Amino acid sequence: VTFLNGVTLRKGEVFGDSNELAMQRVQIRETIVSHFEKERELFARGIKTLSLFFIDEVAKYKSYNSEGEVEQGVFWKIFEEEYARLVADENHIWDEDYNEYLRLFMPQDVHRGYFSIDKKSNRVIDGKIEKKTGLSDDISAYELILKNKERLLSFEEPTRFIFSHSALREGWDNPNVFQICTLKHSDSTTQKRQEVGRGLRLCVNQQGNRMDAQTCGDTVHDINVLTVIASESYKTFVTDLQSDIKTMLYDRPLAAT
Repeated sequence: VTFLNGVTLRKGEVFGDSNELAMQRVQIRETIVSHFEKERELFARGIKTLSLFFIDEVAKYKSYNSEGEVEQGVFWKIFEEEYARLVADENHIWDEDYNEYLRLFMPQDVHRGYFSIDKKSNRVIDGKIEKKTGLSDDISAYELILKNKERLLSFEEPTRFIFSHSALREGWDNPNVFQICTLKHSDSTTQKRQEVGRGLRLCVNQQGNRMDAQTCGDTVHDINVLTVIASESYKTFVTDLQSDIKTMLYDRPLAAT
């Protein structure tokens, strides 16, 4: 695109305010947009849609003041600002059931943070990452997710956006994560594979039925699609991952006889 002042912008280029927080706001906004698109598609099928944010510091989502009271972090504030603005535009004709569902909850109701908890202070903290494996010790978060998995997949539970500090050791094993947003920088291929892996699951509906080929037929690939809203650090990772998959599948038959 060439502007009247002579400035030319090409795909992927930024002009003006390109600081990291501005880019992260764009990522959060695009995650919400993608979430609404997927949620509207799956709502009538009885499938709860979840989105997962990976952040590099718990304090950017939630912190405590000197009196021990919870304070909103920058990601908390940005999310609610963007959600409130975007949800106001989500009012499609002929889809009143979903419109009504969106109006049930306020922006502060739809997001939660799952982090490690300090046993002494009972406050959320950053999980530790093992240098050798790149794995996290977010055990408290892992147990919390397991205990609430069935409730989390119910439409009666308003939580649909989850903020997490790191990929969990045993895996954020929730089948209905359709969007993953990486608001952190990492050179660890293991960590990136873990993060993407949190969304590589066949989803389930409200009855707990797996939405696989046996249940959905040819639409299984349309339903089970993961969208990753990634930082620039993913560029090389994605290229290498696609190359690896292509190499592994090279000798595999393309069609069954």
